[in-house]
Amino acid sequence: MSRRLSDYSNQFLPKVKPEDFTHQALAELLKLYAKLFLGLDGIWHRRVKERIADEVLACDLQVWQDFVKFEVAMIRRQLKIRGNDITALMKVMQLCPWFQLTESDIVIEGNSRATLTVAHCATLDSLENKGESPGYESCTVVCLNIRKSIAYLLNPDVQVKCLQSPPRKSKDDICCRWEFSLEKQD
Repeated sequence: MSRRLSDYSNQFLPKVKPEDFTHQALAELLKLYAKLFLGLDGIWHRRVKERIADEVLACDLQVWQDFVKFEVAMIRRQLKIRGNDITALMKVMQLCPWFQLTESDIVIEGNSRATLTVAHCATLDSLENKGESPGYESCTVVCLNIRKSIAYLLNPDVQVKCLQSPPRKSKDDICCRWEFSLEKQD
């Protein structure tokens, strides 16, 4: 195929592949895949909560802890992210599927400390839109667990601290802020 597709509205192509699409179309498809991924997590969470409400948080934490091992290994391998410092950690985190649905700012200080500020988060938007304030455990417990698991896989000496979390007073406020620090260097 000589010309890249910006969408798939025309004829059926029996051998269509991702590389047949434009950069912009692939970027939008990546965001769609991230939404589908988080949507699956939300549906799973809701169904488990319907059946065994008192176990949903423990199940959610374990599923994410198990998944993160796979996620981190695949991202590192695919994009050749080497090292176990704060920069490597931030590179991996930036490329996690769920991270594609956030608007955030990462500031790295001397490769031993980083601050992640999330200005927009699809999960928090969903919780706020549904009025599920008790659901903030998704932010305060599950997100903390995910970030700690990713950090631990790259370097067990990385400390993760939540500096600010929901609820927020206004949708204009930031969603959350996290600090990652590496006190011991190899």
